[in-house]
Amino acid sequence: MNTLADTAVQQAPPAEGLAPPTLRNATTEPTWVRRGLIGLSLAFMTLFLFVPLATVFYEALKKGWDVYLAAIVEPDAVSAIQLTLIATAISVPLNLVFGVAAAWCIAKFDFRGKNVLLTLIDLPFSVSPVIAGLIYVLVFGLQGWFGEWLRDHDLKVIFALPGIVLATVFVTFPFVARELIPLMQAQGIEQEEAARVLGAGGWQIFWRVTLPNVKWALLYGVILCNARAMGEFGAVSVVSGHIRGQTNTMPLHIEIVYNEYQFAAAFAVASLLAGLALVTLVLKYLVEQRVKGQKRQAGERSE
Repeated sequence: MNTLADTAVQQAPPAEGLAPPTLRNATTEPTWVRRGLIGLSLAFMTLFLFVPLATVFYEALKKGWDVYLAAIVEPDAVSAIQLTLIATAISVPLNLVFGVAAAWCIAKFDFRGKNVLLTLIDLPFSVSPVIAGLIYVLVFGLQGWFGEWLRDHDLKVIFALPGIVLATVFVTFPFVARELIPLMQAQGIEQEEAARVLGAGGWQIFWRVTLPNVKWALLYGVILCNARAMGEFGAVSVVSGHIRGQTNTMPLHIEIVYNEYQFAAAFAVASLLAGLALVTLVLKYLVEQRVKGQKRQAGERSE
């Protein structure tokens, strides 16, 4: 009876002289509330985002371009920049391969342990990067599980490039997979099944059907992964050893020169990271618009 009554109320025409309620009227707040929320948001962003960002560039250029360029081309700074780029160039492609494989496996197939794999992908989001670095030291350090074997074979992981790459890969590997999984699940498997019926092989289906449908989400995940890889501090700090000119990445170099009161040099290198962050934000926004359109189209097809 209650259900019938509710249905009758919903279907009854509005009373004479009263406009039917709309979603816009139901969610519209007074002007002062909207302006207050917008002003509060802008004030918060100005205080905690725009002002610090402007301060970085101001402090970097305060003493002139000569000092700025000298800080950038200083040997330790150049080494830190090169190491950051090398670690990023290795870790991002590895995460790209893993992310695509994991997303394809999770979204297109049903298997035992699927939820466990999803949970493990999110592990770096819940584990402190410092703890991740300590784990690698425990496993590959001189006194670690494989330390004696590595020493006997003249292999060095901790306090060297391999350890930095491992730490970077760990903290960044969820980004690509987490961008692809929801989109692939929304798209379903109908197109892949149709391609299989038409005689396409596994690689043909992947390159000509699956990959073109997720290319913008894939690029979006790569951008986020790249940004995190270049700015990672905690895990890399533990496994690097802070060896100047050898194992310091850009964030570590900034910390060292700042603690030595070389503020111009610290802000100069920091401005490079900030500039890369701004470029990443622009690319992220452009790709995000394409990803939203792609997900919307996938949702319409699934309906």
